[in-house]
Amino acid sequence: MKGIFISIEGNDGSGKSTIINNIKESFKENNIKSLFSREPGGSYVAEKIRQVILDTDNLAMDDVTEALLYAASRRQHLKETIIPALEEGCVVICDRYIDSSLAYQGYARGLGVDEVYNMNMFATKGLMPDLTIYLLVDPEVGLARKTHQKELDRLELEGNSFHKKVYDAYLSLAPRFKDRVVIINGEESIEEVTKKVLEVIYNKIK
Repeated sequence: MKGIFISIEGNDGSGKSTIINNIKESFKENNIKSLFSREPGGSYVAEKIRQVILDTDNLAMDDVTEALLYAASRRQHLKETIIPALEEGCVVICDRYIDSSLAYQGYARGLGVDEVYNMNMFATKGLMPDLTIYLLVDPEVGLARKTHQKELDRLELEGNSFHKKVYDAYLSLAPRFKDRVVIINGEESIEEVTKKVLEVIYNKIK
């Protein structure tokens, strides 16, 4: 692959969307050939799967079914969107990737990090990001931010204990993937977080 694959991760309310928008603006100013995408979703079929996963009518969804749907969406996203962009030499910025499945389904849902990891290795044929940034905020701070936003999706509606597990999961995953993971405190000002994120990204691009 000629491009660079970067994923942005974090618990709900960590500020990923805002920071990703700031990255996009910086890339435009610096004429960086790039593609911005998200998970679940990022392609036509994957977006259809996203609707099923996050629909609040689907509260009876089995945890294993949820994990499999994420992996299926990820596979389609890679095939249709990410791999073609990397082959064209783009810097790909993805809002969530495999680490989200490990944190949410593997750890918080209790399915097992290794089990969910192996499931996704099959789905992606082992394609991992070159760099992953974890934006972490205290779960209660993150959830408080969410209350001021749009209608919550099925996962955002989970209780505080679930989101605390997600936060703990990211902290436990970081050492396992220390060759690609950088943790940044998402509770600092937007300007400071953006500055730190861009510094990490441009160092990787160079």
